[in-house]
Amino acid sequence: MLSGEVTVCPPFGTSWVDVRDVADLHLRAMTDPAAAGERWLASAGPSLRGVEVARILHERLGDRAAKAPTRELPLMLARALSRVSPQLRAIRPQLGQDFDATSAKAQRLLGWTPRPVEDTITDTAESLIAHGMTAGVRDPL
Repeated sequence: MLSGEVTVCPPFGTSWVDVRDVADLHLRAMTDPAAAGERWLASAGPSLRGVEVARILHERLGDRAAKAPTRELPLMLARALSRVSPQLRAIRPQLGQDFDATSAKAQRLLGWTPRPVEDTITDTAESLIAHGMTAGVRDPL
């Protein structure tokens, strides 16, 4: 998104979580007796679509996110293009869907609290920029 390679967002949403919070949940699940034999979902909230992620990048990074897309591909067009586009073909089953997950159980039983997804997206983008992994986007520092 930051490099401009993605010019329009595919029409689907998914849940997000920070890897640091996943590590924290793993530690809690390994050490808390309440976690024995249970399964845990790690999610920072409801699903976000690509255009929502791009909006967060624009709001938080300003000019460094200037190339992030601002539009979502219409569903019917995405489905039609999935016949010829390898990228869209790979996500064809997800098109038009919003994949929500809840971490309420982990929060209730293990006291786990994920950081806000906006912070996760911003921190990820900042790290990618700092490590030169976004062509044409410069770290201002």
